[in-house]
Amino acid sequence: MIELISYENKYQPDFKRLNLEWLDKYNLTESHDLEILNDPEGTVIARGGCIFLAKEGEKIIGTAGLWKESEEEYELIKMGVEAAYRGKGISKLLLERCLSEAKKSGAQKIILYSNSQLKTALSLYEKYGFRHVPVTGAPFLTADVKMELSLVH
Repeated sequence: MIELISYENKYQPDFKRLNLEWLDKYNLTESHDLEILNDPEGTVIARGGCIFLAKEGEKIIGTAGLWKESEEEYELIKMGVEAAYRGKGISKLLLERCLSEAKKSGAQKIILYSNSQLKTALSLYEKYGFRHVPVTGAPFLTADVKMELSLVH
């Protein structure tokens, strides 16, 4: 049984491990990533964002978060699922939790930065209505994809 929990500092090693797994695999790890992975509490939570973790038993197997850009805009960040657990709908659970949290917070838009190598993730985002927009303001050198989803209908 998979449960979604809110981030606590004791999970920082898991948060870092899960994200470095996919970042390193695609040679995407940058200093901005490491700032977030080394101090999620200070860089994300303290700024009004949130991080959710997928847990099976005592094992943390997935992660996703929201970085607060402004009252109206959040950035979907650090979505990853341990390799052995992929294809089981865990990313969908995490994404839906982030979308729900953004709506509750009054966000009007969610943006994300990604890389064209991450085909499975991009396909998931498209299924949820994210659309491709020109890449501007990216905090990552390797971000060649920017997508956004309007939460205002």
